[in-house]
Amino acid sequence: MHRRRMLAGATVATAVVLGLLSLSSTTSPRVSTGAGLSAIDSGTFWAMVSAYSESGGYFRSDNFVSNETTFQKVIPALNGHVSPGGAYLGVGPDQNFTYIVALRPDIAFIVDIRRQNMLLHLLYKALVELSADRAEFVSRLFSRPRPEGLGAVSTVEALFDAYAAVAPDPALRAENGRAVMDRLVGHHGFALPPDDARTIEYVYDAFFAGGPGLSYAFPRQYAGYGGYAGYGWRRFPSYAELMAETDGQGGQQSYLATESRYQALRRLHLDNRIVPVVGDFAGDRALRAVGGYLRDHGLVVRVFYTSNVEQYLFRGDGWRRFFANVATLPVDERSTFVRAFFNSGYRYQSQDRRSATLLGPIDALVTAVRDGRVRFYGDVIAMSTDPTPVGR
Repeated sequence: MHRRRMLAGATVATAVVLGLLSLSSTTSPRVSTGAGLSAIDSGTFWAMVSAYSESGGYFRSDNFVSNETTFQKVIPALNGHVSPGGAYLGVGPDQNFTYIVALRPDIAFIVDIRRQNMLLHLLYKALVELSADRAEFVSRLFSRPRPEGLGAVSTVEALFDAYAAVAPDPALRAENGRAVMDRLVGHHGFALPPDDARTIEYVYDAFFAGGPGLSYAFPRQYAGYGGYAGYGWRRFPSYAELMAETDGQGGQQSYLATESRYQALRRLHLDNRIVPVVGDFAGDRALRAVGGYLRDHGLVVRVFYTSNVEQYLFRGDGWRRFFANVATLPVDERSTFVRAFFNSGYRYQSQDRRSATLLGPIDALVTAVRDGRVRFYGDVIAMSTDPTPVGR
């Protein structure tokens, strides 16, 4: 049955992809224009994922969970600087969801060089769509029976304290795995080849094995890097810890912090408005295709979360291609980069931190690159600001 559905889905998706590519490499079918973007149908969603994606690339970690603890700290400043609506662009796993529910874009694109990251987001998509509330979502994500007493008013700490006392259930894992594939293939009609289906199972098994304590490096060991607990000097936060993080001003902004935040995330997933794409920031397709879609729909990039990808791009000439791609995106004077900065070889002058989340104007940086005023990663950091009050 799944094979027949996959073949049927492949026929529909292929037809739509051919239609997309026949327009141009950077155009796409129209859904609506401007603010209040309507739901995207499943066939168009999968065609966008397929047509915009590049060949997958390598990264040293599975990166199931973020290794950043400060990413919420910039949300108050962002909310005061950028307007809701428009487009959000990001990279990596689910920290994007926290930014998305806080910033309320019309559409979000997650662009990552790893195909596994795209499949991780499809797993999240299925689990969120299947889960009516936060407690059900956590139950499905880690395949643990739902404890009694959890409801809409439960704090995020209470949520994870309750699940910490519940053992994972292999039978529930098997049942949930079938439900995920039925949602993706049977309901949406996504044409997932066998290798992709196996990768989704691999990712889901990591959440089953790691539970709410799953961290960035689980389960790999890095020679010379201090093992999965961190790079010698730094312990990676767990999934549960990241969900309970704060914005430095007393607010909890994670997508599981409140029921209303989770429901906002669920609505976007049900509308197919969080689109994961396989793409190298320095590649020749993904970012330009996303830019074409946004121009076609009258949408501006409000926020582009790059994590610390730029640092890797400055190890060669990839940064030049990246900023050339960014120059094709529709932006305005308030469009903002959000970047993770780790003090490894670069001195960050504002505060004595090993890591920080920084903000920077997209249009000013693109102009600086064009004018030859950017030559090193340190030049990018110099054009960034840390809006977090000292001591937080």
